[in-house]
Amino acid sequence: MAGAAVTEFSSSSTSRGTSVRYTPVPGEEPLRVGRPLVVAIDGPSGSGKSSVSKEVARRLRVAYLDTGAMYRAVTWDCLDRGLDLTDSALVEAAARALDLELSTSADHESVAVRGHDVTAEIREPRISQSVSAVATNLGVRNELIRRQRALIAVHGRRMVVEGRDITTVVARDAEVRLLLTASEEARMRRRGIQLGGTQTAEDLHQQVIERDLKDSTVASFSQAADGVYTVDSSDLDFEETVEAVLAVVHAAVAAPQAGH
Repeated sequence: MAGAAVTEFSSSSTSRGTSVRYTPVPGEEPLRVGRPLVVAIDGPSGSGKSSVSKEVARRLRVAYLDTGAMYRAVTWDCLDRGLDLTDSALVEAAARALDLELSTSADHESVAVRGHDVTAEIREPRISQSVSAVATNLGVRNELIRRQRALIAVHGRRMVVEGRDITTVVARDAEVRLLLTASEEARMRRRGIQLGGTQTAEDLHQQVIERDLKDSTVASFSQAADGVYTVDSSDLDFEETVEAVLAVVHAAVAAPQAGH
């Protein structure tokens, strides 16, 4: 539209990620400007957490953190160095020493380990098949939770954080806590589309259902805890899901003590 104002932003990369500073157009200031706004989103595999969370972060103009990418990065590092994933102490030590650079911008996905860009590699099937062994390592979880909380703090507590135990552990004091879920059928269908139809039904079941069963031994992401809102996206398309999550954000900010 001619004459329309444009929101400007600048970004800078640091060892802790990518910081994005927005200059909003008049009349379109970010929600709770100058105040904390952490949106914690949990959910099972295939529920749409990543894509929805990114878009919600864009619209709220806050940072974005994909905690799952951090576990995948540890997994890639261990496999690349030939470490035995069943050696808990060795894998924990690898996580503590991990040289990781992770973008925290919803507009730019970037993951680097030891200076090597692994953005695409951490999404490969071999990582998906092995990541549960890392994600269920309590020592690894403690280290990555520490890093995740540090990232939330360095961004002034204005961030959408998504993963598996975000509402109950990582950011249990978030201004908004939400569980994004969907039926098994919907989740497997979405994961199949995400992977370009290259996976068999058995592969999808392993990556979605079986992985959730393994990860549920150390993280809670299938049932909403007290004070956590729930959005079921089984019958919603992407835009409808984003709008539903944004509605929860506004409701929670307006009445943070309200029920779900």
